[in-house]
Amino acid sequence: MAIPAKALSFSFVAHFLAAALAAMVLVWSFHFRGGLAWEATNKNLIFNLHPVLMLIGFIILGGEAIMSYKSLPFNKEVKKTIHLALHAVALVLGIIGIWAAFKNHNESGLANLYSLHSWLGIGVIVLYAIQWIYGFVVFFYPGGTSNIRRESLPWHVLFGSFVYVLAVGNACLGFVEKLTFLESAGLNKYGSEAFLVNFTAIATILYGAFVFLTVLSSHTPPLDDHSYSAI
Repeated sequence: MAIPAKALSFSFVAHFLAAALAAMVLVWSFHFRGGLAWEATNKNLIFNLHPVLMLIGFIILGGEAIMSYKSLPFNKEVKKTIHLALHAVALVLGIIGIWAAFKNHNESGLANLYSLHSWLGIGVIVLYAIQWIYGFVVFFYPGGTSNIRRESLPWHVLFGSFVYVLAVGNACLGFVEKLTFLESAGLNKYGSEAFLVNFTAIATILYGAFVFLTVLSSHTPPLDDHSYSAI
């Protein structure tokens, strides 16, 4: 099935933004924050894994998984497998990213789960896992009946869209929270690092928008018993 030109254009912009996002969060982590580590005397290096894994692993790969089912020129079964696999990788990296935040807090003597960002983060990862498990069982293996798939599809799409929007919003909330802490500790509010973090948050929102523009501008097949969600 040919992919509409408009969808390809939106997909190109989304992929460009994904590459820019990955570059910006890595520059932030390595150039401004000192790098990444799982074990380190400087516990901030452990925390740095959190934004990198959540943005590249959870937000970007999650968005690629959403677009893959609509924008790849493969047959339905191949696209379904890619869609499922990318979501699985995104989920695993998201879990590791959250674990890194807990590890940093525990080893630094900091409290856990006190902010709106952390509350929403736990909620998002749980909902994402539920969405993935349901999609696997109903649409992949062992697979539900035709009626179950047909009736589940609109809700699966709606729920997946809600979870991804919530994930993008919470990522931006995380940028705000971290930048507020850094500025309270003396970071220049108009310095290059502050601008980088703000631009990364803006690019995150734009990436999420172009993910949905790509999906919405793609051809949508009829909802039959062989259909599978884009999300």
